[in-house]
Amino acid sequence: MNTTPIRVLVVDDSAVVRGLLARALESDPDITIAGTAMHGELALTWLRKNPVDVVILDVEMPVMDGLTALEHIQREFPSVHVIMASSLTFQGAETTVKALALGAAGCIAKPAARNASESIEHLVRELVPLVKALGNARAAATSSAATPSVKLKRSGPVVEPQIVVIGASTGGPKALSQVLSGLPQDFPLPILLVQHMPPLFTPMLAKHIEADTGRPCQEAVDGGRIERHRTYVAPGDYHMVIDKRGDHMVTLLNQTPPEHYCRPSVNPLFRTAAEWYGKTVLGVMLTGMGDDGIEGTGLLVERRGHMIAQDEATSVVWGMPGAVARAGLAHEILPLSQIASAIERICLPEVCCR
Repeated sequence: MNTTPIRVLVVDDSAVVRGLLARALESDPDITIAGTAMHGELALTWLRKNPVDVVILDVEMPVMDGLTALEHIQREFPSVHVIMASSLTFQGAETTVKALALGAAGCIAKPAARNASESIEHLVRELVPLVKALGNARAAATSSAATPSVKLKRSGPVVEPQIVVIGASTGGPKALSQVLSGLPQDFPLPILLVQHMPPLFTPMLAKHIEADTGRPCQEAVDGGRIERHRTYVAPGDYHMVIDKRGDHMVTLLNQTPPEHYCRPSVNPLFRTAAEWYGKTVLGVMLTGMGDDGIEGTGLLVERRGHMIAQDEATSVVWGMPGAVARAGLAHEILPLSQIASAIERICLPEVCCR
């Protein structure tokens, strides 16, 4: 566990918002506010003189906006994790999803300055765990001891899948882009995925995935038919499950209680995929904090589906895939760069063996 405080730089053009963020973060003894800045250019000047672990970066700022600042931070300070702070607007969501696809570790909704106490309470609940997860990931990356994990041995050959289901959270958009764009453009199987995101952000994620892959991608709709060659994203604030209507499979959406504090949760998708597809489902767990999806993965493996988990070294936070690996529920534990080829090998064995 990390024994030194996690150093955070807060960047926002509003002094009030900077104050709210700082008060929320400093409520935890493991976090210290190392500095603040009112725009991206000042943040870069500060970073060149001071060490930091995490940057909270406003999306819209004068002089240098968050997206431009992110690109500079990634180039000059690749070990620093960036969390984007966005207003819940169409423009803010679009820019934030672009930042996440470029490699920002996570995003939060900017606090509403008109209600300071509620804003701080919300930030303590949403932002503090994210900062701590990123700080602990930093400590794990510098440790010489690898986290133990056990690969699950199969009792028989892998059955060719009919569907791919994917779970992701912290660091997920960039990981999803790399995995999905690494598949053939004519990849035939339907892909259903859950990425922990607010409602305004998931349609933007689908748009980016479609642009990256050249394959149709959309937010899932209630009662929508699951079709081959398509990718479906669980909408923010809705669980996505699989069901059968007549002779075809469909996505259903619901707002039953959150699982592992998440809605959408990976669990309902993995659970219903296992129930309907059994041994013909391929599950993939990518980078993310927490352990959402662990129960659904257990059922998927119990029904003899195949499970891939991203490895610790390439995960922004090895929470969700780490939980799967440590529980011995992963048939393969792979670096991000190898997951697309593994999906292709399992789903298109005839093509891969030519």
